Amino acid sequence: MSATEVAAFLAQERTVTCATIGPRGWPHMMPLWYVLRDPTDTKAVTNAGSADRAEADAGAEKAAALAGPRIWAWTYASSQKVRNLERDPRATLQVEACELYQELRGVMIESEAIVHRDIETVRPLGEEILLRYAAARGEQPVAELPSEVAAMVERQAVKRVGLEFVERRRTSWDHRKLAGVY
Repeated sequence: MSATEVAAFLAQERTVTCATIGPRGWPHMMPLWYVLRDPTDTKAVTNAGSADRAEADAGAEKAAALAGPRIWAWTYASSQKVRNLERDPRATLQVEACELYQELRGVMIESEAIVHRDIETVRPLGEEILLRYAAARGEQPVAELPSEVAAMVERQAVKRVGLEFVERRRTSWDHRKLAGVY
């Protein structure tokens, strides 16, 4: 798939499977609801020293522009996937669709996860995710969260973290393009 097709596919689908490395070395795979965010709107996080920061940030911005929208999710801070990501930030994400082989399509993203713990990042992320999933696929999106859902997000945010997945490598497939030739 082209970058445009991948962005449209990720915007259409609703569940990403996140694979991390568990404490015994085995893959730990869990589904997550997600939202897409423009990587240029997020804070660049780097381990580089201040002298190298401008160069690293420029490289990150260039990679972000090529990668397209970035996947963000939220989850409980005490979850196994968070403990795994604290030990090793690598995660492989997969979004796939369809049941018939000739219609199968998907995206696999090798990424590094940034775990966000600050409430001013986590709470709005939770609101954004629940707003996206407040309407079923194909229904009109909801303009704002019902007050009871917003209150639930407020209560949950202190127990959760935001996961920002920084794409390093991508593979995609769309069997519909094979025209029956496998």
